[in-house]
Amino acid sequence: MAIVDHPRRVAEEAAPPPTECRFSAIEPLTWLRGLLPTSLTRSTSPQTRPLPTTTTDRRRASIIAASLDQDAHLSEKIAKQQETGVELAGTAAEGETVLYLAYGSNLASQTFRGMRGIKPLSQIPVLVPELRLTFDLPGIPYAEPCFAGTQFRDPNAAYDRQIESEDDDTSLLDGEFMPEKELVLVETREVQRSEASRNRWHKPLVGVVYEVTLADYAKIIATEGGGRGYRDIVIDCYPFEKDFKPSDPVPNHPETMPFKAHTLLSPAADDARKRSEVIKSGDSSVANTSSPSLSVLGDVGPHMRPDPEYAQPSARYLSLLVKGAAEHELPVSYQNYLSQIHPYKITTIRQNIGKGIFLVVWGPPVLSLLAFSKKFAGPDGRSPPWLVTLSNVVFAAVWSSYDCFFKRAFGDGERTLEDTPTI
Repeated sequence: MAIVDHPRRVAEEAAPPPTECRFSAIEPLTWLRGLLPTSLTRSTSPQTRPLPTTTTDRRRASIIAASLDQDAHLSEKIAKQQETGVELAGTAAEGETVLYLAYGSNLASQTFRGMRGIKPLSQIPVLVPELRLTFDLPGIPYAEPCFAGTQFRDPNAAYDRQIESEDDDTSLLDGEFMPEKELVLVETREVQRSEASRNRWHKPLVGVVYEVTLADYAKIIATEGGGRGYRDIVIDCYPFEKDFKPSDPVPNHPETMPFKAHTLLSPAADDARKRSEVIKSGDSSVANTSSPSLSVLGDVGPHMRPDPEYAQPSARYLSLLVKGAAEHELPVSYQNYLSQIHPYKITTIRQNIGKGIFLVVWGPPVLSLLAFSKKFAGPDGRSPPWLVTLSNVVFAAVWSSYDCFFKRAFGDGERTLEDTPTI
């Protein structure tokens, strides 16, 4: 069995910049495969055996500099081994397991243990102050507009004071001499912004850390885009207090002992946001230190959406997050937050017509990719490089046709019209 080499490094060593910072169509293909009739796919019945809680000793082992949980290059090494045809055994011997943070639909057993066939060894709910949940991974317009991801957040941001300040601004004292029509528009816009701010989750990301074998971690990386769709990072995770109840409020600053785990970050949109912020601040020296790929890709990756906050997930996809949060008995406030997220809905005849035409045009190529991904995937679920390239080309064409024609002709395929912000 080949064991992935991992050099000794101090725990605070930062993850290296990604070699690629672009969208990969493998993740949408993985999800779209779940929409096919079960007769066309392998069984997705999850194993419902209860999992033990990840032990304190295992969590402590993650902070050792030489552990796999500290290796920021782990996904790259696994990808290289896969490309050279080296298989990773599925044993769970000491030192061969990885801690992996799930935050989206992988919370649901029917996804993680069913569709993806992962067999976790243990699990523990956690808080992650450095991250926030996003829905910025593009899927298919009109059907599955987006999937979940994460971006960095500022743990020390005073969100509550910011919301109160926004509420105070809606008094519009400066606009008392505006024409009545313009005043109403401004009031509506400010109220929408205030409501949108309230409806976001401003506290630490809530998720579950799974302990998985090295082979299963390789499968996760493969089905999440093989390191091309996401950036694999090492992050601090904080367990809940032993006496924490789901009905208790979620702390802004957890005080438990943190441990390390791998997770997947949405890279291009986050880099673009940071670059935009430093450019607005006028600090060009900082802007030039951004990810080198930004100078080539521009403000967003070639297949990332211009506004990562815009698209809404489908009701089907969102239900997986809600179901997974309930399965793990995550905080009630977080479950309520997930439940109040508005899913994408088609509300006009024109959109329905556009959806029909869109699926007629792009259904056959996407279904072909699904068939290819099933037929040519390796034992770990990894697609061959030629299929990754073909998938990216097809999905680039899918979104280009939507932006250039379908959205203009038939209406919005990413966000419910009634939820579209006023411009």
